[in-house]
Amino acid sequence: MKKEFLIIVSILFILTITVHYKEFLEYPLEQITALATSGAYGLGALHPIIFSLIIYLLLWVPRLVIKLFRKKSQ
Repeated sequence: MKKEFLIIVSILFILTITVHYKEFLEYPLEQITALATSGAYGLGALHPIIFSLIIYLLLWVPRLVIKLFRKKSQ
């Protein structure tokens, strides 16, 4: 559980830095405080969490398939 949480937080951090790198380099505190009023894709302040969970699920499916194949080969 702890490992999975770390993966989700890492995805959130990587997505945040790659998508909003310019804003975080120029004015990071304003970017963080503006999150409460954001209207990204109609998702509002929850959009970073939703996008992170989508990416996590996209990465989880191949991990599950690999895990299943490893169990069958043993």
